[in-house]
Amino acid sequence: MLKAMIVEDSPTVLMTIKLMMTSIGFEVSTAESAEDALLLLAPNSDYQPDLIITDLQMPGDDGITLITKIKAHDVFKNTPILILTSDTEKTERQKAKDAGAVGWLVKPIAQARLLDIIKKVLPNFTARK
Repeated sequence: MLKAMIVEDSPTVLMTIKLMMTSIGFEVSTAESAEDALLLLAPNSDYQPDLIITDLQMPGDDGITLITKIKAHDVFKNTPILILTSDTEKTERQKAKDAGAVGWLVKPIAQARLLDIIKKVLPNFTARK
């Protein structure tokens, strides 16, 4: 089973995305801040998600800073990271891409749209029916 990490400071959005991800076959871990996510992804941890979805705007470190810190570790260089946000500003998209994000999800996200994007970044993924 593939593993996904969701980083989102809104408990409602976090649970909604977690339910969507588990329903299509992911084992999901969650973090409510960039700092919590980095604890789970620490170099001495053996946790390695196949996909990371992070909110852009969060208290403390934002999503772009989180991506930069994650991508600094060799073990996560090829881990796809998607940005989740209600912001559609193109400059923010470019900053996220430059940091290492491979896709952009605009809130609220429909499950079908989420699945389409996951299939693009994880081409071998087959959703559970």
